[in-house]
Amino acid sequence: MKPFVKEDSIVREIWGKSDTVLLIFAGAAAEFALNKAVDWLYFTGKLPADPLGRLFSTVTYARNIIFAEEAHAHQTIDSIYHIHKAVEQKRDATIPDWAYRDVLFMLIHYSIASYEVLERKLIAVEKQEVYDVFYRFGEQMQLKDLAPDYVSWLTQREEHLNNNLKKSDYTEDLFKQYKKHLGSIRYFFLIEGQKLLIPEQVSILLGFKRFSMLTPIIPIYKLSRSLKLDVLVKALLLPESYKEQINEIDVAV
Repeated sequence: MKPFVKEDSIVREIWGKSDTVLLIFAGAAAEFALNKAVDWLYFTGKLPADPLGRLFSTVTYARNIIFAEEAHAHQTIDSIYHIHKAVEQKRDATIPDWAYRDVLFMLIHYSIASYEVLERKLIAVEKQEVYDVFYRFGEQMQLKDLAPDYVSWLTQREEHLNNNLKKSDYTEDLFKQYKKHLGSIRYFFLIEGQKLLIPEQVSILLGFKRFSMLTPIIPIYKLSRSLKLDVLVKALLLPESYKEQINEIDVAV
């Protein structure tokens, strides 16, 4: 059967490595906390109760879709669509279309940014390939007004960053929850990892300095991967509840 993403795609390479997926998760956690529509997840109660689990489930859904056969991927996306529609009915309101697009845009941006931090710069055709995959994701979710290509999307992405983010009480609460669930040491690495990835607008709103203390460490980490020592690093940094899930990413590829 036809896969949703072709087997030699750069997207499978990006999402087939646990450390890259973790960076995607870290970056999205920062930007998501600033989204003007984050109150929707507070409405369900799931986000404040388990912010890391809720965000990681979004990343897991995306990864499962990327590695699925096309028919199964479409079924999964359809189920996500109907879950959100059910929430809308309970609240008797509609999630803004731009809010759906923002989540999709995060997956696009942090897929590219995370891979470039840990591996190499992507060429134009590879960035377009990343965009094409998530464009099809968005189409299946019935999202409107998606840019036709990656270059056009860059302008749309800037507009979303400038118009759809704000620092709020939800932002403050989410970062408190991140620290509570991760502990001080892991939280430190989360923040420093986010600095490597987030756009300028996100950095300014969060009050982050642009320099990350992980920048000089990244080359050392890359070397540790070639020596198979990265397993020890992940064992130290990963919360116990996510270790098995993260390890399965590398095993499954």
